[in-house]
Amino acid sequence: MLDQRLIRENPKLIIEGLQTRGIQVDLGDLQLDIEKLKQIEQQRNLLQAEGNEIGKEVGQKIRSGLDPSSPEIELLRSSGNTVKKKVNELEELEKAISEKITEEILHLPNIPDKECPIGKNETDNVEVRSWGEPLESKAYKEHWEIAEELQLLDTQRSVKIAKSRFVTLLNQGARLERALINFMLDMHSKKGYLEVLPPVLVNTASLTASGQLPKFSEESFRCAEDDLWLTPTAEVPLTSLHRGEIIPSEELPIKYVAYTPCFRREAGSYGRDTRGLIRLHQFNKVELFWFVHPEKSPAAHEQITKDAESILQALELPYRVLELCTGDLGFSASRTYDLEVWLPGANAYREISSSSICNDFQARRSSIRTKEGKKSRLVHTLNASGLAIGRTMAAILENGQNLDGTVSIPDALVPYFGKNKIQPEAK
Repeated sequence: MLDQRLIRENPKLIIEGLQTRGIQVDLGDLQLDIEKLKQIEQQRNLLQAEGNEIGKEVGQKIRSGLDPSSPEIELLRSSGNTVKKKVNELEELEKAISEKITEEILHLPNIPDKECPIGKNETDNVEVRSWGEPLESKAYKEHWEIAEELQLLDTQRSVKIAKSRFVTLLNQGARLERALINFMLDMHSKKGYLEVLPPVLVNTASLTASGQLPKFSEESFRCAEDDLWLTPTAEVPLTSLHRGEIIPSEELPIKYVAYTPCFRREAGSYGRDTRGLIRLHQFNKVELFWFVHPEKSPAAHEQITKDAESILQALELPYRVLELCTGDLGFSASRTYDLEVWLPGANAYREISSSSICNDFQARRSSIRTKEGKKSRLVHTLNASGLAIGRTMAAILENGQNLDGTVSIPDALVPYFGKNKIQPEAK
């Protein structure tokens, strides 16, 4: 969430920042409301001080021997009640205006970092680096073809169970998914991440704190009779692990790794990636999340990105790193690197992780601060997929496919999978 003081004192910074996202905003009415709220708060504080003085005067006169029922005391009490009534009225007005301001600000995305390349859409993203040698040949099959031939998944029966864009993994497919989850959790835990297994049902406050609500309500699945939603990413519960807390500065950075199933409606994506494991309503993901001191967040962003890259390197999967332009940034992010893995069957790079720094955007929504001496300030948050499991499986199937119909398993994954190849099942 953007800072009200920044909107009041430097609206030009916000307007220009959001323009680079392709968003035009008029902050005039919002500025007036924020200024009005400040004036009401000042007026309320003065009245409360006046009320306190009246209360002190009443106490002093009674202690000096004046009859509590005397006209002088009654007059003072009447004045105090009048002040109290005015304070209550101002508090109600203050609450109403504050809620209106918050509702409007919650719809405003984060301001792009000054280092973020300016651009309109994904075509303006900038390649930062690449790793590995992409396999290129028209002979490579796509992962869903390989998976069907090896009987690793069933989509038709999944439609019967749920609906389209759900998948049931079978036998070696289910084992590979489980192996990848455990492999990633172990890899990141060895790098100093604390493993967390959070709830996958999250409340509205948690989705709002991380930035998914109110803007992306149509993207999430909701439990209609409860204030609960299926989490779209572990970023949501991890953000709220410390919601409303003050974290001592000596405890920072806090680094979490979490596995969760993720659920997304994928509204507006119909017709795209209808086969295979790329775009599903339910998928598994291992998520990295940091709470850091504001001055350490740029370095933390580089590190969390490298930690996600380390999985791809360990699995020997070619990939590239793109820095997203301002027009392609996610709602809560101020700067983002996308990791795109090479899929030789599709002959294309596909996103497998987004690594984002959100600065204090989520912390302000969540009221998460750190304390240095007597002063407190908002922490910074960062997140990265470490990695999306289904897309990692797709990359292993396509990059490891052999002419004899088998799929080679990366050496680092063999201890988790139990063998070095996926072979056709004996009939």
